[in-house]
Amino acid sequence: MSLSGVRKYNWEQIPHEQVTDAISRKIVTGEREMLAQVFLKKGAVVPTHDHESEQLTYIFTGSLKFEIGGEEIVVVAGDVLCIPSRVPHQATALDDTFELDVFSPIRQDWLDKTDDYFRR
Repeated sequence: MSLSGVRKYNWEQIPHEQVTDAISRKIVTGEREMLAQVFLKKGAVVPTHDHESEQLTYIFTGSLKFEIGGEEIVVVAGDVLCIPSRVPHQATALDDTFELDVFSPIRQDWLDKTDDYFRR
């Protein structure tokens, strides 16, 4: 068996990227998927945006209120939310929150720091 292309990561060794005063993240990418640990302080807002990637959000601790298509969806620890490609969404941290996002395809805007919707 060949291990060509196999990579191992340790979250503790990946530095936090400070996105805003209230949001930071750690990112791991494969060939076609991306994992991101996201840390949001209570009251943090991820402004309305959309992207090509399908998104799965798993809440470890805390809670987020998403606004999607005029509806509010609250996700709490243990919940997973699936957001299809190109669906505009916004999120507000109702508590200090630690979550994991899975994206496919990879969010290139996060890698090259062109995710300007955070800084509007």
